[in-house]
Parts: sequence; structure tokens; C-alpha cells
Amino acid sequence: MSPNQLTNQENPMSSDQEKSFHRVAAVKDVPLGGGIQVTIDDDDLALFNVGGEFFAIDDLCPHRGAPLSQGFLEQDKVFCPLHCFDFNLKTGECQVASHLSIATYPTKVENGDVFIQR
Repeated sequence: MSPNQLTNQENPMSSDQEKSFHRVAAVKDVPLGGGIQVTIDDDDLALFNVGGEFFAIDDLCPHRGAPLSQGFLEQDKVFCPLHCFDFNLKTGECQVASHLSIATYPTKVENGDVFIQR
């Protein structure tokens, strides 16, 4: 496992069994203005820290499969490290190619840990 990849420790925080919150990282593990790859149920997600606010998206770019967790951030967008396709961290929409989009997931922070709802 690479130092930028963490596996989840399931921690259901909701009565809705289909969409539970999963602990994926400590706040300190996600650099301000950066992202890391996390895994929930064998699915890779990208987790970003934008000004102390956390965003979770699918990690693979739908264009060519590059890891978005290795992309660069600009305001509320991540840019694919291969071809600079941009994805809005809140909506998953791509401005460069409107037919491409990625899934986004709710996050929350509790007691210094980051959780993703999935």
C-alpha cells in the first residue's frame, strides 16, 4: 500500500443500511489543497481537502482511467493528471467534455476523522 492510499475502516453512522458513512482517513492525512486515494468496499475514491472542506469523488477519470487523486486542484475543481479534463468536486460535471462526469459522495468530519457516505 502506498503512503497516499488508506483503506477504510467501516463505521456505519446512519440507520440507512444502503448508504453508511465509512471512516476513510484522519483529517491530518489529507493535505490542505491536495488529495489522496481511499478505498471503500474495493472501490477507489479520491478524497480532497479544499480549504478545510472535504470532497469525495470516484478516483478514475472517465476519459482514460487516470487517478484523479493524483490530479491538481484549482478552486472547486480537480484536473486529470493526464489530459487536464476538469471535474467539479461538488457536482462531478466536466466543463471540458460535458458528456463526461464522475460520481460525488457526501463527506463529514467527526473527532478529527473524515467519513464518506456510500
